[in-house]
Amino acid sequence: MREQAVALRRAGKSRREIKEILGIGNSTLDPALRGESPPLWTSRPRAKDEQRGKARALCAGGATYDEIAAELGVSKGSVSLWVRDMPRRGRLSYEEFRQRNADGVSRYWQAESARREALRQQISATGADEIGVLSDREVLIAGAIAYWCEGSKSKPHRREDRVTFINSDPRLVTFFLRFLAAAGVASKDLICRVYIHETADVAAAEKFWQDLTGLPHDQFRQPSLKRHNPRTIRKNTGDSYYGCLTIAVRRSTVLYRQIEGWAAAAMGA
Repeated sequence: MREQAVALRRAGKSRREIKEILGIGNSTLDPALRGESPPLWTSRPRAKDEQRGKARALCAGGATYDEIAAELGVSKGSVSLWVRDMPRRGRLSYEEFRQRNADGVSRYWQAESARREALRQQISATGADEIGVLSDREVLIAGAIAYWCEGSKSKPHRREDRVTFINSDPRLVTFFLRFLAAAGVASKDLICRVYIHETADVAAAEKFWQDLTGLPHDQFRQPSLKRHNPRTIRKNTGDSYYGCLTIAVRRSTVLYRQIEGWAAAAMGA
């Protein structure tokens, strides 16, 4: 059966003709003709083979997709389909494309960050000019509010009318000392303590706060160290980390009640 089918196929017969001559169906003809190429006359000509060949030739010559589409009067999508396996002029690899995008984003933010920082500084300077130099009364108001935010406060279940302030911002610590001076507190009545992580440079931190406050060493108590937790990812590290400074005022019951009143008046309470 195979020899007869192959002979008829090579003689130029179509599949339908072979089935009629041999009286068989597709299930028998398919294995009989397996591996046998059909005659050329049975192949349907592709309508755009000529344009496809021209497109590939133009692409090989360096023409862009737009140029090829305009030359052949076809869509850009057809051109892309016909030449997608060919090198394209100016085409970037995926890695080159990502790098170009990353470089563009980096250039944008380099310029944008500088612009934003300049704007931030301009707004900050304008705000500082609006405040100007504070009077002693204004220092008392601002200091009382700062203390009510960052200082220790007496509770109904635990009365402790004592002034104790803690913060890590050197500027706020400096302002609080100015507030205490405006409130009539002598520097000799201040007791300080550094609170810091045990892995930090404790001695350097103590020196930093002593230099900042101008207070002698004997007014600083033993530092309080926070134990290291290996599971914690700390951000407060490096040479600029000095922990927090606590400032306590001796015999400060009256001062605490004054601050309580100043803060209440400032807050309208």
